[in-house]
Amino acid sequence: MAEKGYSTHMTAHHHILARHCWIFDLDGTLTLPVHDFPAIRVALGMAETDSDILQFLASLPSAESAIRHARLIEIEYELAGRTAAAPGAGRLLDQLFRRDARIGILTRNTREIALHTLEQIGLKGYFTSDDILGRDEAAPKPHPEGIEKLLAVWGSGPDETVMVGDYLFDLQVGRAAGTATIHVDGSCAFRWPELADLSVATLDELVDAMINA
Repeated sequence: MAEKGYSTHMTAHHHILARHCWIFDLDGTLTLPVHDFPAIRVALGMAETDSDILQFLASLPSAESAIRHARLIEIEYELAGRTAAAPGAGRLLDQLFRRDARIGILTRNTREIALHTLEQIGLKGYFTSDDILGRDEAAPKPHPEGIEKLLAVWGSGPDETVMVGDYLFDLQVGRAAGTATIHVDGSCAFRWPELADLSVATLDELVDAMINA
């Protein structure tokens, strides 16, 4: 358990843990991290100066973009087959279900691969397809469109919502949409403290905090 979690975040922000709407990143948050992004960039023929894969693909001529998108999807399916649920993911979703919370996923992956991944890791039953938004359903994170779409369907507002993720884009999208943000980082480096309301090392730590809040 990250000492920082309870001492400075959990007890001071129990109201965040009680919120009704929870939106999750998928890869590296609900799953174990398996994405080697530098290797993916090499496989897609990206230059070292290119960092955002989706922006790079969008910048290409349509025919070339389609070819590389197809290659990206191949890579993503292969990675989905290698991952597993993150420790505590099932416990956390069970806890939210018991509270009758609304839960969704906002991913820079496709909805189809997200559904495949959730089935692979045994978590598909927690989500409806409509509550999973990928890069074809909304502008990719950190653009807030995905959160805004989910909240419009749920009839909820950002002050009732938490965005949970392991990477910069997840925290940025939460800030852009006005939700609370929770950073999950197994390394405990917590590189973007100004963007995170809570920081935890594991989802198990988050569940324990919810139960004890």
